[in-house]
Amino acid sequence: MSDAVIFIAFFGGGFILRFIAATVVFCWLLPAGDRCPHCDAPTLWVKSRVWKLLAPRLRTSWCPECGWEGMLRHGPLTPPPATSADAPPQAKPAERRGG
Repeated sequence: MSDAVIFIAFFGGGFILRFIAATVVFCWLLPAGDRCPHCDAPTLWVKSRVWKLLAPRLRTSWCPECGWEGMLRHGPLTPPPATSADAPPQAKPAERRGG
């Protein structure tokens, strides 16, 4: 084997292994769930066909509070806030009859 082939295989393989290791560490550092890493507010899921094909285990997200946009891992979702229609009706206080 020539020295050039060994050199290219060694340094090319090292570059590819570094790329794979950096990708694994980067994915491991991403938070799971739908909370913004900057302000901890719930984010919105922005569906993208390209990212779904390239990185199916990640989701593209956007935070309406601070404007952050980026990738998050799939995880537990924040429950939606209770609205007045979902809340149980509150009893009215008893009216006193004047006297």
